[in-house]
Amino acid sequence: MPAITADTLTLPRVTAPDPAVIAQRPVRAVTTAPSGFEGEGFPVRRAFAGVSMQTLDPFLHMDQMGEVEYAPGEPKGTDWHPHRGFETVTYIIDGVFEHQDSNGGGGVITNGDTQWMTAGGGILHIERPPEHLVVSGGLFHGIQLWVNLPKANKFNPPRYQDIRGREASLLSSHDGGALLRVIAGDLDGHTGPGSTFTPITLVHATISPGARLSLPWNPEFNALAYVLAGQGTVGAERRPVHKGQLAVFGAGGALTLAAGTTQPSAEPNLDVLLLGGRPIREPVVHYGPFVMNTRAEIIQALEDYQAGRLGAIPAERMPHTQE
Repeated sequence: MPAITADTLTLPRVTAPDPAVIAQRPVRAVTTAPSGFEGEGFPVRRAFAGVSMQTLDPFLHMDQMGEVEYAPGEPKGTDWHPHRGFETVTYIIDGVFEHQDSNGGGGVITNGDTQWMTAGGGILHIERPPEHLVVSGGLFHGIQLWVNLPKANKFNPPRYQDIRGREASLLSSHDGGALLRVIAGDLDGHTGPGSTFTPITLVHATISPGARLSLPWNPEFNALAYVLAGQGTVGAERRPVHKGQLAVFGAGGALTLAAGTTQPSAEPNLDVLLLGGRPIREPVVHYGPFVMNTRAEIIQALEDYQAGRLGAIPAERMPHTQE
């Protein structure tokens, strides 16, 4: 799991919250992501399955894509499809992915890079592995997260952000036992490069075996921790977690996680995606690629898509795309 690595001894350190002053967030639930398939058939874990929308707010959906070692000819992606009313965040840990959309956005992301697409009022896009990866095969592992937009921003013009892994704010835990990559939002006064309409924090943490991570967390945000690899515990109560599980935290101002002293041979550390955001607290009506506030707005989105009002497939497309 390369993503972006660094020597934690040389990085700014996050202040460890004083438990006598700042309340630790208790663990409300731990769920296990079921496996499924997306797009043209690439394997995913449904990270938020079984968790209520009220608990997830402002997040909507998250897939762990892979981790899979493709044989030659096997890599798959999606075909052209629409979105309206939210943002998609694609974070690649291993492998390569290409993006193209009807608003002129596009690019290639690889280890540690993020593509942040604001669908807003409507967009068409496609995500696929590049042709050379389809031919050769190889390792692929990433995350796609859907972030809701408030009603006031659901019809904003589409926007695309290409965030290189080296642009993430790299931090260390207070004792150097964990590497923190801040992709968006604020962590202890350090901000990530991702620009968001909904206030959120998105962090990829790598915790060394036997190390403990305690960090401040905005009390106004919810708090989720999804285990990408390895095993350990969450919360001051040390509730066990392993790869493919999501921990949901309750109220408070600090999070605690710890890596087990022993880890699976192929997963030397506890890797966790930490997510939190200020709840929007608005009605959510979700139908396929559209997330709006009312059923009437969903019907309108379908009609607009069918009428070609969400954009047009560019004439110049990625070389491996088809009608």
